[in-house]
Amino acid sequence: MNKLALMSIVLVSASAFAAKPHVYKGWVGDSHCGVKSASASHMACAVKCLKGGADYIFVLDSDKKTMYTVDNPKSLKGHEGHLVQVTAVVTGNKIHVNGVKMLKQPTAPMQKGGM
Repeated sequence: MNKLALMSIVLVSASAFAAKPHVYKGWVGDSHCGVKSASASHMACAVKCLKGGADYIFVLDSDKKTMYTVDNPKSLKGHEGHLVQVTAVVTGNKIHVNGVKMLKQPTAPMQKGGM
């Protein structure tokens, strides 16, 4: 088999196993507060915690329990505390965001207590 044919087979095989992006709806939050980030009332706290060094996380809106660490946080800059739709690839407990779309935000009840 010539080298070109072999390389073509390898590339086609590798692309078949590459992770494909999916669409997810969820909350942009902070690692300090974890799944508590999944609410409109958490926006100010998320901004404060992220400025304080916490990591960006993404919490699925469907169950508000599943969270992923964002491996490219710049992709979500400006969406802290927001409900968004992302096109992303999930690998283990990390999410790589390829695109983000702002969704209509639910009304935020008054936040109790603080962080």
